[in-house]
Amino acid sequence: MTGFVAEHAAEVDAAAARIRPYVRRTPTLTTDLDARLRLKAECFQVTGSFKPRGAFNAVLSLMQRGRPEGVVAVSSGNHAQAVALAARTVGIHALILIPEDANPAKVAATRALGAEVIQKGITFANREQRLREVMSERELALVHPFDDWDVIHGQGSAVIELLADAPDLEVVATPVGGGGLLSGTAIAAARHNPSIKVIGVEPAQADDAYRSWKEGSIQTLSAAPTTLADGVRTTAIGKRNFEVMFTNRLVSEIVTVTEEEIASAVRTAWTRLRLALEPTGVLPLAAFIAGKLPAGKTGLVLSGGNANLETVAKLLATQ
Repeated sequence: MTGFVAEHAAEVDAAAARIRPYVRRTPTLTTDLDARLRLKAECFQVTGSFKPRGAFNAVLSLMQRGRPEGVVAVSSGNHAQAVALAARTVGIHALILIPEDANPAKVAATRALGAEVIQKGITFANREQRLREVMSERELALVHPFDDWDVIHGQGSAVIELLADAPDLEVVATPVGGGGLLSGTAIAAARHNPSIKVIGVEPAQADDAYRSWKEGSIQTLSAAPTTLADGVRTTAIGKRNFEVMFTNRLVSEIVTVTEEEIASAVRTAWTRLRLALEPTGVLPLAAFIAGKLPAGKTGLVLSGGNANLETVAKLLATQ
């Protein structure tokens, strides 16, 4: 184990202990799709996705360092809900910037958790600029959705649980947007068994992580991608995430899946697995079904279930 892995794995352990009272230990499921598969069903996590793991670790860590006036985040929905819940739990204000075209159900859920939401005039193109403006106006601590060590360490707790349930896994695959979940997964897997192949899966129409892996430097998409998987509509991975995944070579490969492969995996999840997954959550399943993952006993981190029901209804009606 390298010093980098040992240092960050210790932080993942600390994060897992810190957040344990606030998150669920989600189940690791078997399936008749394939005897080799183990499914980490983060759709059963509080707020319906893995995001509270990182959000709670970040907010609780901020509280330990000195109580902030409040926190601010930018999100299309799942991170927004997670930060809102974590802030409400510790009794501080949360301000969330959400693009105008985000999933309405995720926006409503964020408001229901007590957060102040700004949507008017917020787009994927300008949201980082608007964030900087808001932070200059108000004394709020940033909880970044992926490029934050506390968030990365918190997300790694999901794979600690997965590997405790299935210690002989040879492959672990997760969705990749900004890289928070994949980075935390890679750290936890490398500590458990350095020979585990850690794979990130993203839409072919949002392939910034794939390009970054191939080029050896962070590649930025020219515009927000259009994809069913709205949870990974980032234009670039984070610097810390690149350091974990590629500088330290803890991620073996990035694979991409087509929109039809994502749609097919949604149908499989809902009709065969009986799991109400959102399109982002099925990305690893889509890659497995399409034969794009390495052979071996495989764990899939199914990241969330906050689906736009209108979208899912259309997908289920199209066979």
